[in-house]
Amino acid sequence: EAAGEFSGEITGVTDGAGRHFRLVLTTQAQRAEEARQQAISGGTEPSAFPDTLPGYTEYGRDNGIRLSAVWLTHDPEYPENLPAAPLVRYGWTPRGELAVVYDRSGKQVRSFTYDDKYRGRMVAHRHTGRPEIRYRYDSDGRVTEQLNPAGLSYTYQYEKDRITITDSLDRREVLHTQGEAGLKRVVKKEHADGSVTQSQFDAVGRLRAQTDAAGRTTEYSPDVVTGLTTPDGRASAFYYNHHNQLTSATGPDGLEMRRKYDESGRLIQETAPDGDITRYRYDNPHSDLPCATEDATGSRKTMTWSRYGQLLTFTDCSGYVTRYDHDRFGQVTAVHREEGLSQYHAYDSRGQLTAVKDTQGHETRYEYNIAGDLTAVIAPDGSRNGTQYDAWGKAIRTTQGGLTRSMEYDAAGRVIRLTSENGSHTTFRYDVLDRLIQETGFDGRTQRYHHDLTGKLIRSEDEG
Repeated sequence: EAAGEFSGEITGVTDGAGRHFRLVLTTQAQRAEEARQQAISGGTEPSAFPDTLPGYTEYGRDNGIRLSAVWLTHDPEYPENLPAAPLVRYGWTPRGELAVVYDRSGKQVRSFTYDDKYRGRMVAHRHTGRPEIRYRYDSDGRVTEQLNPAGLSYTYQYEKDRITITDSLDRREVLHTQGEAGLKRVVKKEHADGSVTQSQFDAVGRLRAQTDAAGRTTEYSPDVVTGLTTPDGRASAFYYNHHNQLTSATGPDGLEMRRKYDESGRLIQETAPDGDITRYRYDNPHSDLPCATEDATGSRKTMTWSRYGQLLTFTDCSGYVTRYDHDRFGQVTAVHREEGLSQYHAYDSRGQLTAVKDTQGHETRYEYNIAGDLTAVIAPDGSRNGTQYDAWGKAIRTTQGGLTRSMEYDAAGRVIRLTSENGSHTTFRYDVLDRLIQETGFDGRTQRYHHDLTGKLIRSEDEG
């Protein structure tokens, strides 16, 4: 139990599998001293890092205590092999704002920047290897602009019970709201194509009904779907037990699907609309993972699981067994099939798959960029397939077998031009809701697509 300056704070957690985690906390004074020591060791002037923070903020009391790191300190499956580094680390600004996040490999994965004048107001953030996204605010602290380099940017205009959102392609959405403070809800949304969707809420802000652009209404009570009625009166109904678990569903055709649960709330039987029954068996009263399933033909499949919910073995209806090995982070390290066929997986410190090797020693290797995008696959024969990405992680060029294909995107991230290995092109056009409406192929033939109000494809035309 925490004592002293951390009295009353949570400093440890034990999960249901028996793993112990230590939460490392720091005070503002400790962080200030650490900053001073780092400046001295680096031969630089100490930055302005106060020993205390204002006791109160607009969000309530602030004691200056922050989470610095999370360590795994006990693992029943690996008691003698604990990680040598924390699972995650956090860095904080002199004003107690979250500044950086480091993953278990020690690499920075997120960073945040804040307004100099208004404490806690984030003005920019970034995922490592991606562009920085920036924000501007009005005098009331509301976001007025979201600026995304090489992507869509947005402006926000506020009126009473109305918010207008316009992107950098000049597409506009209007949100109509009702209620005040925490009960304010969007009751109508005007989409960029002029279509409208509406929502209804109860007195405490829970969703009661939604009507889509085609006039179809979905009903909720209070948090689950209880009915769907189309404009022509065709209705579907959904029924639940007192735990809000779906017990039956009836479609407009009158066909019914049914489910049964045991006293622990686990699914034990499912009856399809055609009458076929699937049963689920459990051998552990404390687990919601089935040990076996039986279909309508009597075919049986069995599974075993680790204490962490990882699949260890799977036996199909013919008795064929597949076994799985995992590392401490839950990643599959080996797959063992019958007849001695196995496949082994290796990962780097960030948890990215780096190699797959089979029983014969044939190995496929994988490479990544700083953002975690897969950049190369090296086959056992040494041949290399590569992918290049834009700033947002979209593939712009792929090379396979020495042949290269390239893709171009618009500001909304939609593919607008595909260049094949032989230099021919396919182009694409979209409507304001990002639905594909035209495709002109390598052979010059044009295909047009038409959608209904809900976005469902209803017709295509070939103008070849």
